[in-house]
Amino acid sequence: MLAEDQLRMGIVKVKDANPPEPYQVQDLATSVLVIGGGLAGITAALEAAKAGSKVVLVEKSDTLGGYMARAYKQVSLSPPYNELVDPDIHDRIKEVQSNPNIKVYTGAQIAQISGAPCMFDAVIKTKGGEVTERVGAIVMATGAVPYDPTKLEHLGYGRSPNVVTTDQLEEMAKKGKIVRPSDGKEVQSVAFVLCAGSRDPEHLAYCSATCCLDSLRQAIYVKQQNPDAAVYIFFKDLRAPGFHEYLYKRAQQEGVVFFRTEKPKIEEGAGGTLVIKAKDVLVNDNIEADGIDLVVLATGMVSTACLGEMVIVGAEEEEEPKKGNIEVFKVRPDVYYKSDILNLQYRQGPELPMLKYGFPDSHFICFPYETRRTGIYAAGSVRVPMDVPSTIDDATGAALKAIQCIELTKQGCAVHPRVWDNSVTEFFMQNCTQCKRCTVECPFGAINEDEKANPLPNPTRCRRCATCMGACPQRIISFKNYNVIQIGNMIKAIEVPEEDEEKPRIVVIVCENDAYPALDMIGQARLTLSPWIRVIPLRCMGSMNLVWISDALAKGIDGVLLLGCRHDEDYQCHFVKGSELCRYRLSKISETLSRLALEPERIRFETVQIMDYPRLPEIINEFAKQIEEIGPNPYKGF
Repeated sequence: MLAEDQLRMGIVKVKDANPPEPYQVQDLATSVLVIGGGLAGITAALEAAKAGSKVVLVEKSDTLGGYMARAYKQVSLSPPYNELVDPDIHDRIKEVQSNPNIKVYTGAQIAQISGAPCMFDAVIKTKGGEVTERVGAIVMATGAVPYDPTKLEHLGYGRSPNVVTTDQLEEMAKKGKIVRPSDGKEVQSVAFVLCAGSRDPEHLAYCSATCCLDSLRQAIYVKQQNPDAAVYIFFKDLRAPGFHEYLYKRAQQEGVVFFRTEKPKIEEGAGGTLVIKAKDVLVNDNIEADGIDLVVLATGMVSTACLGEMVIVGAEEEEEPKKGNIEVFKVRPDVYYKSDILNLQYRQGPELPMLKYGFPDSHFICFPYETRRTGIYAAGSVRVPMDVPSTIDDATGAALKAIQCIELTKQGCAVHPRVWDNSVTEFFMQNCTQCKRCTVECPFGAINEDEKANPLPNPTRCRRCATCMGACPQRIISFKNYNVIQIGNMIKAIEVPEEDEEKPRIVVIVCENDAYPALDMIGQARLTLSPWIRVIPLRCMGSMNLVWISDALAKGIDGVLLLGCRHDEDYQCHFVKGSELCRYRLSKISETLSRLALEPERIRFETVQIMDYPRLPEIINEFAKQIEEIGPNPYKGF
């Protein structure tokens, strides 16, 4: 019976589908716009140019190079990985300036960006006026800035001139000598305090990635200047991943002394010196280091994308009373900062939506470069704190993703994760009620609105998740090969036996990205599932339309189980908000169930990731048992 039902459903699926027609236009732009002329931006521009793309590079400063151009030394990128060498950023800058495929704007900013992949129009504000460049894709590589040290008064900053930051010490080293700011005396003892503002819920809750490495590098500076100087590093956890382990060993060999401590306190001592008091975690005792000439705070890293005023998009609705096991659920509002980087002319906001700590929202598990705006890729420390080698790799990856986006768009195909999909959304505008659900719920800004609130689709922004299709209460949005009628008819193709003939029937609606592969893995592992289930995969749970629940229950189906990806802050939904939107819609289904006089327990929503496959049989079989206890659907036979 299961095989026959799946065969009927497959036939109906094909019958209700038509070959898609790719969206293609002539004269698509193929150049790459790179915003930011630091290490990440320069690397992205060079790698894109090497691949044959034209590049437009925009830097707000008058010179290229960013932080690396101000650095005294960097750690070698080749064996033995522990030498301090001159920054190679200057060679990279020369390479950019001599490359005919790269057009450079310095002292310039983006005034606005409109359009979509292969049709972006970027207005660039320069000292000589405004120019417009049409580009195919965008790499945002504007970097990060140090955490504001004036907020670290508890660590002595501002109370003593001899408490400085990593950046200030770098300036000293580049000038030629590391001295005490208070009197210009050459330092005889230096203490580095790590995680100054990082990994602290009152400041920056995350690790800033480079603080440990910068302190190791600078500790070696001090030792090279004065081998007899006492150098201490007070750390919470020292992080030197990969080849940076060699740098850590080099610092040990140079005589740097390490203390693993908690909550260090910095006080003023005699003669302008400083005293550090802390608890040594390893010996479980309080320690005190006095006579310190200079304290260096390894301040954290703040993405330039989260500078400016915070804006919250998406007001929460009034709570409804909970009915049965259908919970009241609210979708997280989108948050962005007015960082004045992209200035997008999108209905969904001028900048990129943000993650928990203010970094651009990307699918960090599956698609680390991708942002919520199709064709725009974040690279380097604007996306997540990272060191020099990681920045180079990240910028290279973002440049290649930008090129991939351009090539796929030229073919009329979607980008990640449905890279092969050339279907296009279709709107039956005669029945549109201007409810705005499609524009509000689209996670990618693929639909704008005109002055009358009619949806304005941007096909090359669309990722074919069909969230808009699930959102539309009038069901006017569809694809040629995927639509509301198709899934509804698949449900109706299921044979529902009479109450006294056979066991219950359960429709399992699953996300094709995690839940459906997990079901495949159940088969590979030879695990047992209830034979009462009939599985229907969706592009994304965000495309789930409530009419399918009504169709199933009215048909006589005994229960509906929905399996979506994990959501919330650590989301794993390939389309960012699909699972979350599905749960939100289900929380509104009580009206449908009341109208049909059915128990709300007949519907359940579960979130799973692909590695949860061993517990899926338990979830499904337990739900089947619950349905059997509730009893048959009273609509059987009608």
